Amino acid sequence: MVQTPGKTQNPVSNLEYDFLTVLHHKAEAIKAYETYINDAQQAGSQPCVELFQKLRQSDIEHAQEIRRHLQEVMQKGKM
Repeated sequence: MVQTPGKTQNPVSNLEYDFLTVLHHKAEAIKAYETYINDAQQAGSQPCVELFQKLRQSDIEHAQEIRRHLQEVMQKGKM
């Protein structure tokens, strides 16, 4: 954190922080889906395996989009 007399500047903007937070949560979800897929496989439920795989793929795509937005925000300060 950079400090100036009477002011405190955050090294990360609110928008950057928001994208970082969402990206972090997506990454955790993507990792968790592996457990859910394994659980569904062990239960012998192919429809559940397929749903978890579909949800995982969707989160991967969302994470990639979030990452692109984050990169642009970090470079330009906005979209």
